[in-house]
Order: sequence, then C-alpha cells, then structure tokens
Amino acid sequence: MRINSNHLAIDYSDNGDGNPLLLIHGYPLNRALWRPQITGLADAARVLAPDLRGHGDSDPGLRSYSMSVLADDCRGFLDALGITRPVVVGGLSMGGYVVFEFYRKYPQRVAGLILVATRAGADSPEAKANRDKAAATATEKGVGPIVETMLPKMLSPKSLQTQPELVARVRKMMASTSLAATVGDLTAMRDRADSTAMLAQIDKPTLILHGADDQLIPPAEAQAAGAAIPGAWLEILPDAGHLLNLEQPEAFNEAVRRVFIIHPEVSRSLPQGLCEVSGGVNAPYRAPISGRIVL
Repeated sequence: MRINSNHLAIDYSDNGDGNPLLLIHGYPLNRALWRPQITGLADAARVLAPDLRGHGDSDPGLRSYSMSVLADDCRGFLDALGITRPVVVGGLSMGGYVVFEFYRKYPQRVAGLILVATRAGADSPEAKANRDKAAATATEKGVGPIVETMLPKMLSPKSLQTQPELVARVRKMMASTSLAATVGDLTAMRDRADSTAMLAQIDKPTLILHGADDQLIPPAEAQAAGAAIPGAWLEILPDAGHLLNLEQPEAFNEAVRRVFIIHPEVSRSLPQGLCEVSGGVNAPYRAPISGRIVL
C-alpha cells in the first residue's frame, strides 16, 4: 500500500487499534528501528511508523529539506491516512528534532510527546562543522564510512559485546539509507532551530527516555529537558545506549505503557481510546499493515 501526496512516496507500518502513536526514526535509520514497539504496543494503540524521505523504502524527494519539511511530511502522512485527532508523537534522536518541529508547527495535532535519546539545543559551531565534514565524506565516498564511524557509538558497550545480531541489524539499517537522505539529514540537523526556550511552554504529557550509556547524547541533556518541561516523566534505562528502544525493548515499552496508558492523570488528558488497552477475546483482529503513501 502506498499513499501519495506532493509527489513523495512514503512507506510505513501500521499496527494495532486505538488512538494513533506516531513514531519517527532517527538518522541514518528507518522504521525498522521501531519493530519492538510496532509489535509490542499494538494492543494498546495504533502504532504508526513511517520511513522518512530517502530512508528505508521511501522516495528521497527532489530537493534538500529541513526539519520543517520533515514535520510537514509527518502531517501529510497523518492527513493521507485520514487521522485528524491529536496523536502521541515520539521520536528518537533526529526523530526527536522532528517531534519538536511538529509540536512547534502543529500543537493542535499533538496529544502527547515521547522524546527518546534527543536534545532540545541546536548544534554548536563545532557540531555544525562536523555535520559538513560528514556530508562531504558521504558525497565523496558513499554512506559506508558514515556507517562504520557511527555504529560503535549507536549502542552501549554491553550491547556491542553481547548482541551481535542486533549490531548486524543496525548496520544493515544504516547502510540502506540513501545518499540523498544522509546528506539531507545532516544539513537539516545542522540548521535546526534551538528548542530549548520552547521546553517550558510544552503543555502536553511528555515522556523522556534515554540510555544511561548513550555515547552520542549524554543523559544530562535528557535530565535538563525533564527539569524544564512542566510535569515531564524522565526515565534513564540502564545497559542501553543511543538505540535504547532496541537494546531494552521491554523496559522501553513498559515506560510508554506506564505513562500514556496506565497513569490516571495522563489518561484523562488524552483523547478517549489511547488509554484503553485494545483487543481482548471479543475484539476483531486487524492484521499489521506495511504500506506506502505518496505525499
């Protein structure tokens, strides 16, 4: 299945019933990042995971892009599916940057936020220069050097040593990202807005999840965001790095359930449906969908 809008084809996974939970992957990854959540949370929400432009099986598009464009893509994705009710939107790393931009542009479409292994601040001058160097390397030599440089930093030391199958899956995921998306992501991240001042203005239920052994974004960034966002929940998962949802999927999913499905204050603030566990012996079965939308 493919949804078409603005001449951009977006592939996606759609699993479960209830209110939508939109999950946005990071760089240089794709929707396979969310596999443990697509299956593990489908009894409690309609889990939607698109491939961003140029990632996975989605088309790269015809131009460079920004976080604003990626946020628009996510809005167009929801519109194409006919989803107009507010959704819980979560993102990992660069996906978190998209979440901030989505909230900035479309707060009325947001029921709650899940910020995973991300930061609110903009790039420093040094970080911007490193983005440019990485983009130049990818342009000259392909995505391979990016994969080999980033892979050891994506997972915790324990995961790197004890989960070889996970390491291979992450390498394959990263290597599948197109050159256009690799360079486009780096440019979009370099130029993204600083969301630090916005944190205190967030008035939606917010869960912040971070790996204790994250080598790319220190846990202190998550702690600072947790202190700034009114009423935010913060959980630091042990033995997890930047891809904590893959390294500690059970703990990750339990945290999402505990805040957005079980917690009474959050349940009351969400649109009716997300806080109720779907399914049961009398509920109709809806098979998982992998589809494509053209935006």
